[in-house]
Amino acid sequence: MTSTNPTLDLAGGASAPPAGPRPARRSSARAAETRRKWYEIIGLTTPAVIVYVMFVLVPMGFAFYYSLFRWRGVGPPTDYVGFDNYVLAFQDPIFLDALRNNAIIVFGSLLIQGPIALGVALLLNRNFRGRTVFRLLAFVPYVLAEVTVGIMWKLLLSDAGTINAMLESLGLGGLVQAWLADLDVVIWTLLAVLTWKYVGFAIILLLAGLSNVPQELNEAAAIDGASWWQIQRHVTLPLLGPTIRIWMFLSMIGSLQVFDVIWVTSVPAVRSLGASATMATYMVDNGFFARLWGYGNAVAVILFAISFVAAVLFQRFLLRRDIEGAITRRAN
Repeated sequence: MTSTNPTLDLAGGASAPPAGPRPARRSSARAAETRRKWYEIIGLTTPAVIVYVMFVLVPMGFAFYYSLFRWRGVGPPTDYVGFDNYVLAFQDPIFLDALRNNAIIVFGSLLIQGPIALGVALLLNRNFRGRTVFRLLAFVPYVLAEVTVGIMWKLLLSDAGTINAMLESLGLGGLVQAWLADLDVVIWTLLAVLTWKYVGFAIILLLAGLSNVPQELNEAAAIDGASWWQIQRHVTLPLLGPTIRIWMFLSMIGSLQVFDVIWVTSVPAVRSLGASATMATYMVDNGFFARLWGYGNAVAVILFAISFVAAVLFQRFLLRRDIEGAITRRAN
């Protein structure tokens, strides 16, 4: 006689329970979890995407559109000139001077601010009395408003300002200069002002990077007989490499787009000759004050293109290793 119990087989032993719809349930649960994650991603990124499109992509599109016209900002643009505004920009010696000045500021910031910030950060990373006060003093110029910095240095560097008066009192009258009016000196003067303003940011950034260097490595190197300089050169600096490259990237982009400190500190007559102009100040002078809106938009597009290409090349050749390392560590 065959057993009527569904859990028993013909021999009277226990049989496996029916499989049921469990795989289908697990697949449905995974699909629901995936949909939920996508809904979260869409919900969290949509506001940022909308803001980015409205305040970045749309203005960029309008800037490129208006750059194709000879337009003075009154009425709709109708005088289509194609890429003539771009050609005129690269034929203008004042714009070429502004481009050269931006290059001087970029390389000058990297070659001057970098070593100063690194040396000061290494010193401030050591334990000594008053270290917190010195860190605060190093960061103070960076938190000052750019307009404040520009006005302050414009007064200090004027012909009858404090800098020249100090040189005269020290018997160094031969060094007295028209710091903001001499066509050969003004760009280097502005580079010094920018260094004073922004070196504090580099110091704080490098100090943050130094705080992530394991002290055990320094102690192990010291036990092996390495000097302080050898420890910094062979242990600290290689581990500080990603932070240095991030600072270089930020400094490069900021130097290409620098405007406010240059605008406030420089003399308009000297700037109009190109000696103290940058691409950003040239854009405002010609686009806003000269009311050449189409031409000004062309300069803005050129500035964006140069900054974009520089950022892509920097990330491709210098930041790629750091980014790939971060992704690898995250995947592991």
